[in-house]
Amino acid sequence: MSPLFWLAGVIALALFVYLFIALLKPEKF
Repeated sequence: MSPLFWLAGVIALALFVYLFIALLKPEKF
């Protein structure tokens, strides 16, 4: 597995978690 592919997966996961938290706590924004 290439490092670039692994990095892309980590970034995608981080974005997913960020959006999930944003939907759970809209009052924070």
